[in-house]
Amino acid sequence: MKTTIVIPARYDSKRFPGKPLAVLNGKTILERVWEIASFVCQSIPDCSAIVATEEPSDETHENDIIPFCKKNSIPVVITSRKCRSGSDRVWSFVSNLENRPEVVVNLQGDVPTCPPHFVIQLIEALKTDPTAAVATICTRLNWDALDALRESKKENPFSGTTVIASTQNDAIWFSKSIVPAIRNEEELRKESNLSPVLRHVGLYAYRFDALQFFAASDVGKYERLEQLEQLRFLENGKKIRLVYGQYPPGYEQTISGVDTPEDLESVSKIVNECGELLDFYANRDWRKVLSYDC
Repeated sequence: MKTTIVIPARYDSKRFPGKPLAVLNGKTILERVWEIASFVCQSIPDCSAIVATEEPSDETHENDIIPFCKKNSIPVVITSRKCRSGSDRVWSFVSNLENRPEVVVNLQGDVPTCPPHFVIQLIEALKTDPTAAVATICTRLNWDALDALRESKKENPFSGTTVIASTQNDAIWFSKSIVPAIRNEEELRKESNLSPVLRHVGLYAYRFDALQFFAASDVGKYERLEQLEQLRFLENGKKIRLVYGQYPPGYEQTISGVDTPEDLESVSKIVNECGELLDFYANRDWRKVLSYDC
């Protein structure tokens, strides 16, 4: 199944200008994401990857991502500054391909700690289930992680997304609120270390036609309210398959990627403490080491 991994990497970020080229423990964020994509492409057949960035602004005429990629032999394409989201930027590239892929992966350029096996799981999920339009990752929170998410939402109520799953592991709904509401929580805490809350990881694999639908359709009512683009699929009856992911030890703390310089410092500390992400996959069968049960 022909697969294309597109890495949207925006240079002109308001909160963190030049973010993809910020250095994380000796390598740029973008370089690390590219290595993740390369690992995936080496692990599955008929897979390619490319960076998609925006055209330089009229004011500054700057986008250092372009010369960086060319210098480091990383394929790069320039897309319009008018792309509203990473998914729109991905579509801007793949829509112009003559030999279109069956599956398109949106691997954001600010997630240097995304486990490569998450991407592989999503591609395999779409291979296995021909009825799914999209596949995405979620993780089940333990009680400590749920408590931390609740605490963070006191300061940043729209940080962190949760998801409700059907018995067939399809997404029923995504929300910036913590769902489901939990009654008899004290009893549940005694029964298991895991809470019933699933946290969404913003990583997607689309069928080509599903991404085409997304780009051509209007913003949905609830998508606009929650500011969650995946709701556009659910509002229009498109099936999203949930895949349960398990992070390598210590890396579950990096679920949200790098949005600010402070995030960069936090991720640097985790890499120092837990080791390089791709080193985890060296000389071991990660399919046996990491359990997918949730």
